[in-house]
Amino acid sequence: MRDPADLYELHPGFDDIAGLAMLVCLDGFVDAGHTGRQVAEALFERFEAEEVATFDTDRLVDYRSRRPSMTFVENTWTDYEPPKLALYRMHDEENAPFLVLHGLEPDREWEAFAAAVVQLVERFSVSLSISTHGVPMAVPHTRPVTVTPHSTRPELVEGHTPWIGRIEVPASAAAMLEFRLGERGHDFVGYAVHVPSYLAQSQYPRAAIAAAGYVSGATGLALPTSGLEEVARATDVDIAEQVAASEEVQRVVTNLERQYDDIMSSRTDPEERPTLPLADDEAGLPTADELGAELERYLAEREGDGNG
Repeated sequence: MRDPADLYELHPGFDDIAGLAMLVCLDGFVDAGHTGRQVAEALFERFEAEEVATFDTDRLVDYRSRRPSMTFVENTWTDYEPPKLALYRMHDEENAPFLVLHGLEPDREWEAFAAAVVQLVERFSVSLSISTHGVPMAVPHTRPVTVTPHSTRPELVEGHTPWIGRIEVPASAAAMLEFRLGERGHDFVGYAVHVPSYLAQSQYPRAAIAAAGYVSGATGLALPTSGLEEVARATDVDIAEQVAASEEVQRVVTNLERQYDDIMSSRTDPEERPTLPLADDEAGLPTADELGAELERYLAEREGDGNG
């Protein structure tokens, strides 16, 4: 393996960074409800982002699978937007500094990328790395948002009862990074926020608000959620209108509510560890797919009209 330091360029002026939390926001893996993406967008809209280190995307990104944008005007190319993956420093609502690793999930050289991030974590004495994204689950939108937390040490997620047992899933760069940091003795916490499976392809602000809350709880950071709250209220109205317009949709939501409530009640029994069905679990409620198609179509149309 080549020197991982060759994969990134450090920018001057950040020698004072030490002991900060680092949010890992990589775009490209499963992110139901656009959960992690909404959190990242809220951060970059609200806070000034200073580039601490920039990664060599020529080595990491497959341009043909995720083509960058270019602008053509009349008879010439006028602009090119190269992919970006960088480490940033921001300051929260109370001016507390923190780091954000943000950009496209690497397509190549995952081990080199992880080794490079480990170098940065150790160089800047990162106190805690944290990630969040959405996963589709058979849950109703009418109940509180739940989460599956994971970490490099059990103590970091104390108090959370597991929703699922053993499961094998496709890997992601963020998950592999969490694994490698754990091997080196660094703390990492991830929050997989449960998004109703029928809203997985739509923007679901309630999941992003919950994700920001979990990140704040783990780090003490004051993160912006007022904009997400405003969008969430409009989305809630959209969903309520769609449900009210269909008896079939109402029946499926009621079944999901009953299933959710039964699971939550049984979780009070320490001898039981009930599982919450994933979106593609055939043992769940198959009619949720019908509800999903209808709601996703409805919300997608609104987003296409600029109302989403």
